[in-house]
Amino acid sequence: MSRVCEVTWKKTAVWNNRSHSMRATKRKFYPNLFYRNIKDKETWLVYRIRVSAKGLKILKKKGIL
Repeated sequence: MSRVCEVTWKKTAVWNNRSHSMRATKRKFYPNLFYRNIKDKETWLVYRIRVSAKGLKILKKKGIL
């Protein structure tokens, strides 16, 4: 499974790591992801989603969590 937030679509970023001599090597920045259970109020089904910390803040603001 890929590391992607299902709310904000944040994903792994690949940038260069620069040493003192300005040599460039690739490095990865991973999003801050969590698994959370969301309950649908109409059908009472529970969905397990992978969401970032920013996505959790958005869901709490909208009243879903």
